[in-house]
Amino acid sequence: MGKLIAALVLLPSAALAQSFTTAAEVRPILMATRAHWIAVRDYDGQDLLYFTNLLAWRCGISHLFYAVNGGDPVELAMEPCHEDTAQPNALLLDSALPCVTLAQGSVQTVTVGVVFDDDSVEAASFDRNSVLIP
Repeated sequence: MGKLIAALVLLPSAALAQSFTTAAEVRPILMATRAHWIAVRDYDGQDLLYFTNLLAWRCGISHLFYAVNGGDPVELAMEPCHEDTAQPNALLLDSALPCVTLAQGSVQTVTVGVVFDDDSVEAASFDRNSVLIP
């Protein structure tokens, strides 16, 4: 425990003060977790398409789009960033859910586009089997 405290004391104060509310702060996290941006779950006769990982870092994202099976892009509604709290990226789930519901077995591919608050864009495509969860 003493080593952990010593390591934290040696960190620059800027590193401790990060709130992860800008593209510069969240982009490295999202790039490292790109393979987990979405998940698909066959549940109760429906496909649930989850965006939980992306939404957990939404404060640095201005827009989030997805397209299923090569269809037209749809903008995903995101709850606002809670910058007036100690955990601005917390998902309160009071204004938007972290998933969309689609017909069972209908999701074969998903393309995701992330527009960061600095107007930079990242995209990724996924096939069902690579993001299917039990």
